Amino acid sequence: MDDALSVIHNRKSVRKYTDKPVEKETMHVLIKAAMAACTSADKRPWSFIGITEKSKLFGLSNALKYGKMLKDAGAAIAVCGIPQPAMPDLANEFWVQDCAAATQNILLAAEAIQLGAVWIGIYPMTDRILFVRQILQIPEDVFPFSIVSLGYPCGIEKPKNKYDESKIHWNQW
Repeated sequence: MDDALSVIHNRKSVRKYTDKPVEKETMHVLIKAAMAACTSADKRPWSFIGITEKSKLFGLSNALKYGKMLKDAGAAIAVCGIPQPAMPDLANEFWVQDCAAATQNILLAAEAIQLGAVWIGIYPMTDRILFVRQILQIPEDVFPFSIVSLGYPCGIEKPKNKYDESKIHWNQW
């Protein structure tokens, strides 16, 4: 239990990397962690794109205002959602929560194996969706939700203590 909490509390956004590439085996470890995330009605409405080609990382870096670190990343993972109703009487929107949980699992797994990572939000920004769809050749019925930039950290980023007692309410607001 302490190991899991340590990973959660030590996770931080890492945007500066060495030039060492991230191995495909490591990418598989991270994607497997993503697929372990909880999903509404166990639909698993996601697909993942492992990005290791420097030309793709550079293209994404140029296209995404908040993705500049991708040009120096060792790799990245695009988390894509496939909208579908979780149950017959529900809307298609639960894929968003499911992809968020998968993205968080990638970040936590990266922290656990001493890999640097940062979440780049794509959905629901239309311009970002279009850029990423074009660069990664994503079909129209699939939505790029996030990209996780990955690499071996250059420095020693410190985690922030984000605990704030004023954000907690008990039994009512």
